[in-house]
Formats: sequence, C-alpha cells, structure tokens
Amino acid sequence: MALGKLQKVLISESLDPCCREILQAAGLQVLEKPGLSKEELLREIRDCDGLIVRSATKVTAEVLEAAERLQVVGRAGTGVDNVDVEAATRKGVLVMNTPTGNSLSAAELTCGMILCLARQIPQAAASMKEGKWDRKKYMGMELNGKTLAVLGLGRIGREVATRMQAFGMKTIGYDPIITPDVSASFGVEQLPLEQIWPRCDFITVHTPLLPSTTGLLNDSTFAKCRRGVQVVNCARGGIVDEGALLRALQSGQCGGAALDVFTQEPPKDRDLVNHPNVISCPHLGASTREAQSRCGKEIAMQIVDMATGKGLTGVVSAPAAPEAPHTR
Repeated sequence: MALGKLQKVLISESLDPCCREILQAAGLQVLEKPGLSKEELLREIRDCDGLIVRSATKVTAEVLEAAERLQVVGRAGTGVDNVDVEAATRKGVLVMNTPTGNSLSAAELTCGMILCLARQIPQAAASMKEGKWDRKKYMGMELNGKTLAVLGLGRIGREVATRMQAFGMKTIGYDPIITPDVSASFGVEQLPLEQIWPRCDFITVHTPLLPSTTGLLNDSTFAKCRRGVQVVNCARGGIVDEGALLRALQSGQCGGAALDVFTQEPPKDRDLVNHPNVISCPHLGASTREAQSRCGKEIAMQIVDMATGKGLTGVVSAPAAPEAPHTR
C-alpha cells in the first residue's frame, strides 16, 4: 500500500488534549472515542487513515484487516506488544511509538517501588488506617550498601540505576545491546546473568516482552538468587514468571515483590496481589500528567510530520516493499 494523504485520525484511548489540538491545528479530522469494544473499534476504524492508542487497545490482525484506509498506528508510549507489528508491516501500515515520553515516570515509579519494598511503606500505611500501631512488625532495611541488579539498561534502566546510586546502592546489570563501557559510564557493572543472580539484593527488570525475555525470572533463576531477594517489575507482565514468583514468595526465597504489570490485566488470579509481601499497582508506570502530555504531544507531532512529508520518527515498522521478504 502506498502512503497517501492522511485525513482522519481515530484516538481510541484517553490522551492529553494537546494530542487532539496538534492534529486539528494541522488540518486533520480527529475522532476521539476511548473505551471502544472490539466490535466498535472494527466499525470505527474502517474509514480512518491513522489510529492512536496507549496500551489497552489491541491492534490485532483482524483490526488491521478491517482498516481499509489505515496508514499509521501511533502508540503514545513505548511498548508495542498490543500491536501486531508483523501484520501491520504486511499490510504496509507504519507503527510508531514515543520511546522517551514516559521514561522518567516509569523510572521514578520503579525507584518508589524499591523504597516501598525496603521499608514496607504500603503495608504500614494500610495498618495505620486499620487503627493499628505495629512498629515492630514493619522492620525494614537500608538501601545503602545493597546491590541492585538492573536487567535492561536502556533509557528507563539507566535512569533507575543513577537514581538508586544516590541511595548508596551498588548497581550491576545486564543488557545484550548496551556495551559494558557505555554502562560503566553511568555506574553499572555489566555481568553475565549467571553471575548476577547470586550477587543481588534487589532485581528490577526493564526489557521489552520478547520470546527471549518471557519468564526471564523463573523457578531456576530464583533458586540461584540470594534468599530473600526483592523483585520489581514495572516493565511488562510475563518477564517475571508469575507462578514461579508466587512459589518463591511462599518459600521465602523471594522476600518481596513490587508489580506494576501483570500477564493478564487486570489480573483474574489474585494470589500474587493478595500476598502480604507483594506491592501492586494497576499499571501506573506512565500515569503522570507530565508523561501523558509528552507522549500525546510527541505522537501527534510525529503523525503531523508524516502527513506533511517532513519525515518519519519513532517508527518500529515500515511498509513492506512489494514482493519483498518480510524482515523485522
């Protein structure tokens, strides 16, 4: 499909008003319809040239097939696992994201989760609301001198590492792309995963959800960790095997976990959420006014640039050339 003139854009989730305003100022027709059912999305997408989503809208092959005029899917955020990128590429639909828009918000939430695990702040606050005064029950630990393993050293991982270094934490990490020299420049010693497991007091994951990262923390890796290791996942549900995590919590091998993301959202199995040593949030990593404003502004400007021929940025797929083999 050759890229044509962009005219109508559907925004299927709640975004900062600046997103709509930027698109309209460029002369694009904007249809804002958050909370569409699958059937409603299939109907609305038929005559749209662009679609802007966050993480809730599932842009499946079926949705793409129904979108007769669709040229671009804009993800206001980083992860595109809710978009069938391969199907989009086969149909010649561009997929864009805003990889920097929510980095600081996700990093700050992660740091907050680490602090909450160390001092059991949510549990103590809940206890106070119940009228209790349990000073002895909520004995915590200092972060100073503890070792934090950061798995994934991209934008968010490095922001977490540098902030936690200010608390006196030693930061080690792993990333298959970032070189050890680069990570050393922001204070992270890179090690093979097999050397990381037995050395860390805290683990935080900041990788995309890929076949290679699904179940990165599992029964085998938990067994290699220090007893009482603390785990944070503010990245994607599935990177930490939830069954293995629950077993590690029940045995004491894992001392606590802070989860902002789940394999199924919202989670139907409540065993992890209800565990006394688990802190959980409803996927709040990007839920700040600043992040939503940045993501909305960035994706709108990227689509306007595409519509006006100024260039393409944030592209994670490209239109397939006719009869060319599909590559990623």
